[in-house]
Amino acid sequence: MDEELRWSDGLAQADLVRSGRASPAELEAEARERIRRLGPGLNALVWEAGPGGALPRPPVAAHDAGLPPPAGGAPFAGVPFLVKDLALEIAGTPFREGPRWTEGTVSAHTQELALRHARAGLVTLGKTATCEFGLAPHCEPALHGPVRNPWDPARATSGSSGGSAAAVAAGIVPLAHGGDLGGSIRYPAAWCGVFGFKPSRGLVPEGPEYGDIVGGLAAEHALTRSVRDSAALLDAVAGPAPGDPYAAAGRPGGCSEALAAGPGTLRVAATARPNAGQPVDPAWADALEDTVALLARLGHTVIEGAPDPLGRSGHRAIRAVYGAASAWVCAYWTRRTGRPPADGEIEPSTRALFNRGARIGAGEYLSGVEELQRFARRAAGFFADVDVWLTPTMGGPPVPLGTLTGTDEEPLRGEAAAGGFLMFDAEYANITGGPAMSVPAGLDGDGLPLAVAFLGRPGEDARLMALAAQLEAVRPWAHLHPPVLHT
Repeated sequence: MDEELRWSDGLAQADLVRSGRASPAELEAEARERIRRLGPGLNALVWEAGPGGALPRPPVAAHDAGLPPPAGGAPFAGVPFLVKDLALEIAGTPFREGPRWTEGTVSAHTQELALRHARAGLVTLGKTATCEFGLAPHCEPALHGPVRNPWDPARATSGSSGGSAAAVAAGIVPLAHGGDLGGSIRYPAAWCGVFGFKPSRGLVPEGPEYGDIVGGLAAEHALTRSVRDSAALLDAVAGPAPGDPYAAAGRPGGCSEALAAGPGTLRVAATARPNAGQPVDPAWADALEDTVALLARLGHTVIEGAPDPLGRSGHRAIRAVYGAASAWVCAYWTRRTGRPPADGEIEPSTRALFNRGARIGAGEYLSGVEELQRFARRAAGFFADVDVWLTPTMGGPPVPLGTLTGTDEEPLRGEAAAGGFLMFDAEYANITGGPAMSVPAGLDGDGLPLAVAFLGRPGEDARLMALAAQLEAVRPWAHLHPPVLHT
């Protein structure tokens, strides 16, 4: 493997193509060699595309006519890319979302976001693993086996975008697609030591298959090694498609410009105290304090603070809405496969979630949506006084593989175990529709990644990206390479 190319970000690789120092075919060949050498040990990929990738770069489609082409042409011309095998379909490719139940499904259409990836120049070489239907905070599907964390192959990546996070962290590709319904980009980014950004609601289209996913809670974007890659990709793909149910706050684009301009002087509220009072690993609490001190040196004002907690009614609402989401997944795939899942075709935890979701009535679901909308309005009041909310991304380091998976006897044991590290309300960003990110913050004493999380106002994606770039400049992470498996 070419080690220098392996650790170059996507824009640097595209520069090689534009300058004639490398061809797209050479970038692809190097990426496939990394897949061959590193893929089996990490178990991050579930499917590899043929030569040239899964989708050629398309012309501007009729339904895309209102979206200008990416500024300066294709910013990622020839750059290898991977997509998470969840929600994002590409015609003619396998589409399974994790379980044995859906094996043999092949997509008949291509999602708008995948077309925009291709227009940006990305070459999709394969699909990455996820937990079954993205319903758990791990990436250990029974069918494909666990994705291993490049920093310690005995530990988890978190999820559900764990396959993408591991592939980027290991240097297989410089950036990969992910989705976030309650932290599923940010959690694996944190445990794998990469940058993970969840865009504002409505900024990235979900069509044509979906108007939204779970009432606008879900968002899709990417996990990257550099902030500038994330900014350039969001600029390239953001913008409405006809019929989208939400109008994004703010204007699409401008993220790359904001990196040069900087975020301005921000008022940041920070806390390392979870609402439920769980103990926080000292290294993760220290990462928060180090970031607070760094922000102060950069001229930002940092105060202690947090939005009001969800409270009992809010947690009931979350349970109802996420439960209804599980019922929707079951109904969707039952319709698509023509039958319900047979015994052994889904994991015990998935079946337990389907059963729980089946007990959620329409009234309970809509009451839950209404309660979460009330919470979003209260949170808007909090963000009238502060620009950004800062917490540790996780409450502790990556857990051993198997900690978060269910068994026949305890199908939802992972749900209880997750409370030991998912303690900083990442779902607030999904509820409010605001942008959020996990930013690497160095390594702990065992050489494992640390990270902090930021949540901003809806529509202020560019400002949040600029803050990340500012931190990246003074506390870089690109030189931190995990001891990945070589096979």
